[in-house]
Amino acid sequence: MTIQTKLIAGNVDIKIPDSFVLHQNYPNPFNPKSIIKYEISKTGYVTLGVYDILGKEITTLVNEIKSPGYYEVIFNGANLSSGTYFYRLQTGEFFSSKKMSLIK
Repeated sequence: MTIQTKLIAGNVDIKIPDSFVLHQNYPNPFNPKSIIKYEISKTGYVTLGVYDILGKEITTLVNEIKSPGYYEVIFNGANLSSGTYFYRLQTGEFFSSKKMSLIK
């Protein structure tokens, strides 16, 4: 399983997000890679995990302190079976989950 993370930034005028947001992954359904984007409005400890349909953690994509900004993670499910998976973002008191489908 391969995980890539990057901070998305543009020109010098970087806008800080107004709130925490977890976006729907794309493409969805996917095979084998999908992009998960999220926004952080203030510095804090961030975790982003992927879980199977039974709630078992498959992998942790992010587990660190992040500054405010726009982020994306490329999730590679090449070693996983086809099925429904969930990803969950948590930072401070905010948490959100979304569903994604891996179809091989």
